[in-house]
Amino acid sequence: MEYMSKEGYDKLVAELHQLETVELPKVRDAIAEARDKGDLSENFEYHAAKREQARLLGRIRFKQKVLEFARVIDTSRLQADSVGLLSRVGMTNLTTNGAMAYTIVSPHEANLREAKISVKSPIAQALLGKRVGDVVEARVPAGVVKLRIDSIELA
Repeated sequence: MEYMSKEGYDKLVAELHQLETVELPKVRDAIAEARDKGDLSENFEYHAAKREQARLLGRIRFKQKVLEFARVIDTSRLQADSVGLLSRVGMTNLTTNGAMAYTIVSPHEANLREAKISVKSPIAQALLGKRVGDVVEARVPAGVVKLRIDSIELA
């Protein structure tokens, strides 16, 4: 079971709809067009289109499985007194004195450009359940990072 925000769930539904109604028909048309050109054994366009179809079908099945097991979080039941899923956490890196803020989301919604990190990431794992003022150590690929939690808000 995968918990996610309503926004993340809706985005996945839209991506799946796009794949099924736009992308897949394009690939099927490309296969039909390549098939009409004759000999399939040496038809590069046909084989490329078949590979693209297999890739798309795999993505569609993956997104269907994610949605099948997804549960949308009722944000009215969340509390901002400790870090949890959908918490926006402001913190200070005690080594560099750099300030940062991340929203903790499901792995399928993670996007570093939008400052959304996966609940399964080392930093999020270290932050879960902690409160404002707590200092945590997170083991990241570059070593150990010490972070002080400055604020917690609901996203």
